[in-house]
Amino acid sequence: MIFVTVGTQLAFDRLIEAVDVWAGNKPGETVFAQIGPGQYKPKNCTFADFVPPDKANELIRTADLIISHAGMGSILTALKYQKPILVLPRKASLGEHRNEHQLATAKWLGQKSGIFVADEANDIATILSSRSQLKSGDGISEYAQPAFTDRLKDCIDLA
Repeated sequence: MIFVTVGTQLAFDRLIEAVDVWAGNKPGETVFAQIGPGQYKPKNCTFADFVPPDKANELIRTADLIISHAGMGSILTALKYQKPILVLPRKASLGEHRNEHQLATAKWLGQKSGIFVADEANDIATILSSRSQLKSGDGISEYAQPAFTDRLKDCIDLA
């Protein structure tokens, strides 16, 4: 199962439509999309406008692949559960966000194992055509590494 999420704040019709068109050509695929307050309603995917956090976590845990905007919450959760994630960054130039920070996030995180970046919506189908090669990364902990917290403590002690 593929879980698609646009996060909890904004619509992202460009992402939802790209995945929906791909799913229309792959009738055997199961896709569930959390579409937010978007105008585009999928024809080939099961969807909900919003899902509660516990349901989203369950969908991520049981999915084979996550597809998302380049939001840190979605990315960190996919890494936590060691799920491969395909991200399409929102673009402020298209009215999808207030600035272009997701482009920078995707560029940096796209170098990490388990995170795959679609630069444009039409790249979604191309990347999904080699879906079997989309492997998860090493995962991350819910907690900060001790070296970081030790350094943070040192900084606080200096203040």
